[in-house]
Amino acid sequence: MKKIKSISMKAAVLFKTKKPLKIIKVNLPNHLLHGQVLVKLHYSGICGSQIGEIDAIKGKDNYLPHLLGHEGSGTVIEIGPNVKTVKPKDKVILHWRKGLGKQSKPPLYSYKGTKINAGLITTFNELGIISENRLTKVTSKINLITAPLYGCAITTGFGVIKNNAKLKKNNSLIIYGAGGIGLNMIQAAKLVKAKLIIAVDIHDKKLALAKKCGATHTINSLKEKNFKEKITKILQEKKLDVFIDNTGVPKVIELGYDLIAKKGKLVLVGVPGKGKKIRIYTLPIHFGKKIIGSEGGSSKPNKDIPNILNIVRSKKINLTKLISKTYRLDKINEAIKDIRSGAISGRAIIKL
Repeated sequence: MKKIKSISMKAAVLFKTKKPLKIIKVNLPNHLLHGQVLVKLHYSGICGSQIGEIDAIKGKDNYLPHLLGHEGSGTVIEIGPNVKTVKPKDKVILHWRKGLGKQSKPPLYSYKGTKINAGLITTFNELGIISENRLTKVTSKINLITAPLYGCAITTGFGVIKNNAKLKKNNSLIIYGAGGIGLNMIQAAKLVKAKLIIAVDIHDKKLALAKKCGATHTINSLKEKNFKEKITKILQEKKLDVFIDNTGVPKVIELGYDLIAKKGKLVLVGVPGKGKKIRIYTLPIHFGKKIIGSEGGSSKPNKDIPNILNIVRSKKINLTKLISKTYRLDKINEAIKDIRSGAISGRAIIKL
């Protein structure tokens, strides 16, 4: 056990599903357990997964009240016993996928005598007690505002293209849902030199940004009355190699399954709400069609973050354009509202 000063922090906490987060002062424990690291958060991203948690799309939330957030940037303040991969003053990226180091127990936070639950990583808070294997040390020269994207958006986006879709040069693909992760899929597909990169969304602002990121074609699915006809025209009678769904909407998943070629791949990133099902004719699966479920693009943060940092340094991709707006922590509900409405085209970043 490593003692730390008794301190509190401002945090955005979910007390009730489908309700705004509450900004409160949360108390930290006075010691760190094995594998725990005390981090000062600088910036946090807001991923669609957090919107899903707030809305309880996977079913009843049994851990209320709890903290949220799984991509961020910060500085290490103190380390607990057996922590080897980071030290005080290190700049770190916080990520939800498992990296190097020890996995700790979740931290014990409280508020007015009530336990505030938290996982191995949370980022909607000024300070965080984070499991060592959810941190990756980076150079102090990194842009801390865009750094949270390495925690989920970019590593997931690139991982889906490389590890799940296994996209190849001259392949064709549809990316349905051009949010933070979808935009990074587009950038990754461009690097692979895919021939057709078709971005689909319901917001024109997101589609405009998708075009800047490398989409060869864009479709607003709300405005397009004959979607299949439009796709056929773009493909010019050629096959569709990959369809990636970021929405979790059953009808979109069914559409993707129908559109891909006989040996095409349907990659599922979005998750349907609990109880919602898809209906497909399974015979084509026996002859080569594939349905692939993705968990964070099968990314490995300790390997993928350094690799992507090198790509960014070479100026082959641009992360700055993916940041639409920065909000203070006490404006986080405004940020969530803007994400829901499509008022922002890229990632919303919280300054802590």
